[in-house]
Amino acid sequence: MQLKDFIKGWIVGDFEPTLYKTNEIEVGVKEYKKGDKEKPHLHKIATEITILIRGKIKMKEVMNEGDIVVLKHEYCGFEALEDSTLLVIKYPSVKGDKYD
Repeated sequence: MQLKDFIKGWIVGDFEPTLYKTNEIEVGVKEYKKGDKEKPHLHKIATEITILIRGKIKMKEVMNEGDIVVLKHEYCGFEALEDSTLLVIKYPSVKGDKYD
């Protein structure tokens, strides 16, 4: 099994495929290329923790390797300033909890 076997790097949560099916938490290892973007969105229920493992990104501000941001019920977009790897944790795992 490899990370590429999962949808967009999401490996734990209330979805398929998953390593562990639960509605308590989601875990993803996300890979982005320089210039990749996500438009601003929010989670009305879940709290999202993003840990930048490698690279440089802009979320609320420019983040460098090792930086952590916690988003709770707030709009935030994303841009990869370099090729980057993120560890993303959301709790709880709620289907459809992503709003533009």
